[in-house]
Amino acid sequence: MKYGIYYAYWEKQWGGDYVRYPAKVAELGFDILEISCAGMKDMTMGQVGDLYSAAVDSGIMLSGNYGPKPDEDITSTDPKVVENAFEFWRVTLSALEWLHIPFVAGALYSYWPVDYSKKIDKEADWERSVLGMRRLAAMAREHGVTLGMEVLNRFEGYIMNTAEEAVAYVKDVGEPNVKVMLDTFHMNIEEDSMTDAIKTAGSYLGHIHAGEANRRPPRDGGRFDWREIGQALREIGYDGTIVMEPFVMPGGQVGSDIKVWRDLVADSSEAALDREAAASVKFLREALGGPAHYF
Repeated sequence: MKYGIYYAYWEKQWGGDYVRYPAKVAELGFDILEISCAGMKDMTMGQVGDLYSAAVDSGIMLSGNYGPKPDEDITSTDPKVVENAFEFWRVTLSALEWLHIPFVAGALYSYWPVDYSKKIDKEADWERSVLGMRRLAAMAREHGVTLGMEVLNRFEGYIMNTAEEAVAYVKDVGEPNVKVMLDTFHMNIEEDSMTDAIKTAGSYLGHIHAGEANRRPPRDGGRFDWREIGQALREIGYDGTIVMEPFVMPGGQVGSDIKVWRDLVADSSEAALDREAAASVKFLREALGGPAHYF
């Protein structure tokens, strides 16, 4: 398996200049840098080239993550919103291909975070989402991109809250480049058993986000039995990507959207965050184990 980390561990805003991160995460012991698709469509070819070169020079693979905005919702009943969503993806998918990013995950099937002041019609939204995802999958396939459907907790989304629902959705879409993505933070809220959820996802599992129940980096002595999780992954033959997605600092748009209202670590200096990330990925490799995977 390959192990990564989401850039926003160190940031308070979505998007930004990622060029400094490939060398950093490589030095800390990671294989992957996951970046946001926010603002990717506005990157110049020079910026794309600089980031790709930085990743290649550091031996780092890039992956993508995104929570679409309300005006990028493929389930919308407003045709203008739907077409705006596909225009966003038309440009963004080109950027993903230029960056040689093979996988992008998130609440791509809807928008994030959901506005629960609006009426929810899960059945109708599911049907529109499936139709939209078939169209998006065809677009993504032209750029060599696989799409990961992130299973969210009930407070952030409603289309799919469990691995069972995610598998049903992926089967409904019926496209080979649409996979299930599981996140231990969300699983901890919604699933009776993380290991059973992993086994339910089975061959449909395409990506994993790893983090503790309070969104700190995975660690020995934390809330989750990472070795048990690793055993479940080996049982289904998973040899894909595992990306840590810690959020430990309040402030900025990231802190507001993720609802981080206090420092989750005693020392949030960059040097301290680096040390914790390095220790975490070392632990995670040992705890989860498994064979290497290459795209």
